[in-house]
Amino acid sequence: MIRKYMIERRSWIILFLALQALFLLIAYLDASIPFQSILYIVFLSCIIFILFLMVRFQKETTFYKELEALGDDFDLISLKDARTPFEKITNTQLTDQAQYYKKSLSDLLISVEQEKDDLLGWIHEVKTPLTTMQLMMDRMEDERLKAQLNNEWLRIHLLLDQQLHQRRIPFIKNDLYIEVTALEALLYKEIKDLKSWCMQKGIGFDISLQNPEVLTDAKWLSFMVRQLLTNAVKYSENSDILISSYLEAGQIKLVIQDAGRGIDPRDLPRIFDKGFTSTTSHQDNAATGMGLYLTKKAAASLAIEIDVQSTLGEGTTFTLTFPKKNTFVQLTSM
Repeated sequence: MIRKYMIERRSWIILFLALQALFLLIAYLDASIPFQSILYIVFLSCIIFILFLMVRFQKETTFYKELEALGDDFDLISLKDARTPFEKITNTQLTDQAQYYKKSLSDLLISVEQEKDDLLGWIHEVKTPLTTMQLMMDRMEDERLKAQLNNEWLRIHLLLDQQLHQRRIPFIKNDLYIEVTALEALLYKEIKDLKSWCMQKGIGFDISLQNPEVLTDAKWLSFMVRQLLTNAVKYSENSDILISSYLEAGQIKLVIQDAGRGIDPRDLPRIFDKGFTSTTSHQDNAATGMGLYLTKKAAASLAIEIDVQSTLGEGTTFTLTFPKKNTFVQLTSM
């Protein structure tokens, strides 16, 4: 702060030093003026000026030290050490701006919350005709047309489900319920929902669960598995998807391995980025780039680590590593 103050007042300091140098120069050139006396006066003036700067430094920087200490805390923007007219102007402007931005932020949050509620309500409304459509398709006799409609219905259902969870992600901490979850029942339910799509593409499942139970939130784990299975089915053809679980170093791992097209090595660091849809199939307009992004966000809230390994043209393996029990104690106490 001393350096900043000296820079701020450098014009005053330069003016003072210039005047003292001028006095000495005049005394030096004019023999009628005693040089020693002027030198003594200049010396005393410098001492007084230094003391003056020290006093002014304490008074003038108190306000700015308090301002600097505030940081981003707009709730404490009223500065009690504003004494000079300029400081009072600064304090008034900052207070008014802080109140304005706080009000704008509050209005924006209300607007976003209303928009979220409207969208969630719309999603739930759309699910009703989708259920009706499913019942109508089940009664169709044309199996070929039925399969095509089922695939399109499934795409709409998955997109709506993704939107629903995208809106819930910011509030996931309020929605967690950690419990012992049976992997077999969870996986079979998700596979059953993808049955028609898998049959069309000739995809089967090979499930081997050495550890059939994990401690996690069943609803959000289902969402994560749904996204990974959807990706695996989407990019595979006439092959099996291998699903396994095992215990390693005291942590349960769930592995989902497909034999699909794989991921380009240059894309691997970006697959969890929001909106990223791959560089090898950039013309795929059906991709949203949100599935793996939301999966990563949900995994972070559940303290689940996601590892991905892929070879282009050979397939992709996703590994979910579940945390130890002690981690959940910390997670639920936050």
